[in-house]
Amino acid sequence: MPRNQRSLKNAVELEGVALHSGRPVKLRLEPAAAGSGVLFRRSDLDDPVDIPALSGHLIHSARRTVLRVDGQEVGMIEHLLAACQGLGVDNLLVLVDGDELPGFDGSVLAYAEALQKGGIVEQKEERPVLRLEEPLFVRDGDAEIVALPPSGPGLRVRYQPELPAGYDAGPVTFDSEGGDFLAEIAPARTFVRAEEVEELLAAGFGKGATAENTLVLGGPEPAELRIDREPTRHKILDLLGDLMLLGAGLEADLLACRSGHGLNQELVRLLRAELEQRELAAGPRESGYELRELLRIIPHRYPFLLVDRILEIEGTRRAVGVKNVTINEHYFQGHWPDHPVMPGVLQLEAMAQVAGALLLRKLEHTGKVAVLASIDKVRFRGAVVPGDQLRIEVDTLRLNRHRGQVQGCAKVGRRTVAEAILSFALVDV
Repeated sequence: MPRNQRSLKNAVELEGVALHSGRPVKLRLEPAAAGSGVLFRRSDLDDPVDIPALSGHLIHSARRTVLRVDGQEVGMIEHLLAACQGLGVDNLLVLVDGDELPGFDGSVLAYAEALQKGGIVEQKEERPVLRLEEPLFVRDGDAEIVALPPSGPGLRVRYQPELPAGYDAGPVTFDSEGGDFLAEIAPARTFVRAEEVEELLAAGFGKGATAENTLVLGGPEPAELRIDREPTRHKILDLLGDLMLLGAGLEADLLACRSGHGLNQELVRLLRAELEQRELAAGPRESGYELRELLRIIPHRYPFLLVDRILEIEGTRRAVGVKNVTINEHYFQGHWPDHPVMPGVLQLEAMAQVAGALLLRKLEHTGKVAVLASIDKVRFRGAVVPGDQLRIEVDTLRLNRHRGQVQGCAKVGRRTVAEAILSFALVDV
């Protein structure tokens, strides 16, 4: 059901031990503005970037969910994200003094209690929602997830596990609208099969695991379960956490069988691509800018205006713009006229102009302008040709009185064509 976005009223602090590294970790959860999403920031680094909880920042990692931006990583985020999903917290700034969040008792109870302690408050903007209209599925061997249009309001998850003998391997269903997350899902602890323990320890995992925070299944002594079908409920917990990387609510029925983080993340990438396609078709949100409004914000004009409209701007954190590439572009007259391709440098300039629209929201009353200072980590991944619609996304990495830095990504459909990190000097007019 439609609802407004939510964040915390007050900041809360936690301390615990990382499940895999075994190191002590301090965590601070702070309120965030509407449209921010969940942002992670490494408080142990001298120059930290903001790491948005979005699928585009996922990296491959076994047995956990890890995000990376500009070489900075944060992992084991799925439990906190599951608590946000279950309690309906959309916007949050997470300060963590290491590269892994604490595991606590292996469930999400500590995170849920912290969010409740901070006070969950409603914000003015409505939460974006993806209501699935066509089936999607992902599969890896005998593991799969099928996503179907919703049979009712909200999100419904049905999980079929494969467990060692002696454990109830029946399916579990959780309904976000009618279910009780705190009773049915939040207490479920992480688990491991007995035959995997030595291999995982040798690979550097589980240094903070104990008998209290990790169930060992299939060993000589049966694990004492906290709630009915606890391992299966923890699988649903992980899936709910990974689905937060969509950056929007989801209305769908999910049928998951033997799946883990890898398939969860593959599904959320497909869902994110579907969400982005709908954003393009829908045009600007209330927070976006049509061309006439855009011209009042940035100083560029034809033939050097390379953005047609801004679909959305979320505070000073994120902006999405669109450039429709046509054969009438002036640069096609001399740039490979027999095989017209949009120059990569102009794709970067389009990114810079979207970034300018984002940063100027911060600078509107400061007497400063954003001047492009450097471009790093540029990658061109595919050609952009006449007829393409270029979707340009920029996410703020750093922003203070003297400089701003964004991560830019340009896509054509679901295909990424360019990436870069753009840095700006914020100078007096």
